[in-house]
Amino acid sequence: MRTVPTLAIDLRAVVGQLTGIGVYTKSLTIELARRGRFRLLGLAHREPEDGAWLREHGIAFEAQPAPSGVLWQQLTLPRRLARGDVDLFWSPLQTLPLRSPVPAVTTVHDLTALILPGTHRFKVRWSQLPFLGRSLARARRIVAISEATARDLDRYYPECRSRVRVVHNGVDPEFRPASPAEVAAIREAEGMPGGWVLYAGTLEPRKNVDLLLDAWETLRREDDEVPPLVLAGPYGWKSRSLMRRLEARTDGELRCLGHVSRPRLVRLMQAARVFVFPSLYEGFGLPVAEAMACGVPVVATTGSSLPEVVGDAGILVRPGDAGALGGAVLHLLADPATAQRLGEAGRERAGRFRWDTAAACYEETFLAALAEEHVP
Repeated sequence: MRTVPTLAIDLRAVVGQLTGIGVYTKSLTIELARRGRFRLLGLAHREPEDGAWLREHGIAFEAQPAPSGVLWQQLTLPRRLARGDVDLFWSPLQTLPLRSPVPAVTTVHDLTALILPGTHRFKVRWSQLPFLGRSLARARRIVAISEATARDLDRYYPECRSRVRVVHNGVDPEFRPASPAEVAAIREAEGMPGGWVLYAGTLEPRKNVDLLLDAWETLRREDDEVPPLVLAGPYGWKSRSLMRRLEARTDGELRCLGHVSRPRLVRLMQAARVFVFPSLYEGFGLPVAEAMACGVPVVATTGSSLPEVVGDAGILVRPGDAGALGGAVLHLLADPATAQRLGEAGRERAGRFRWDTAAACYEETFLAALAEEHVP
């Protein structure tokens, strides 16, 4: 092993439009680069749309063209790793090349492809399920992003227990509270001076946005002073009926923004009156932590990892209960003192989720994997 070991990273999640795992991968990779414990080499099947951040942080990148990410991972990537200039491979995408010639670490975000297969496209199931078990068996170390995911791993893959470590996500520093003047300016610029109820995330079945819409529409029927609902996030899949429902509203009180830029997402969170995340299942729930970091009170569900993230710094309701969801939102809208208290508690709790802490834990994990290089 070289004095400064070379860590190759599967960067497929950052080559296109960033979603949750892409944000995770980018933020953690940047923090690892800042710390300088490893020489980083990003690998993927095509060039990223925006590679400026890689160059800015001195991260080498190579693309080995392939018709699909899975074919690249299983057929092309092993040949690249076998050149002899890589000491360790890390996949933030749960699965590994099954013929990896170097020690490997993988990150497991959630097991929804296994537990809730109907909430994923066939393409996702096909890229995960045939490889997941064998990837976990080959991994020298496994990182779970929450205790909830670690429990699922223990249930479905108990043989991996001794190699699993929980490392929570971090929150990027731009997610911070805005001043009252900044909040007023953001709301004015968005054309909603009274603020809004916000959801941020992909529109797909697992996120349960239909339930939020049910709850909000009920509140609006009972009180037309309830602020607009803003949905910030791209269309995922299997949500055509939801989109038709959204498009049918023409009163301007419901705004479906689609994918928004990172700076605008920060502003939307900072100026929201309530952030709502009705997801059925999350490996971590990063948007919730980001909203908390902005000092915005949150309503989320008791499913999977969300209680682990929110703790007592927000309101948690049962998944699928539109009445409880709407009641929680109304409580925060009608009780500014509670909203302020939970916003402040959320900001403090979100401070626990740091990328530098996560990167330090990953470095320990990587070194432990390397130490076993010669163990049969």
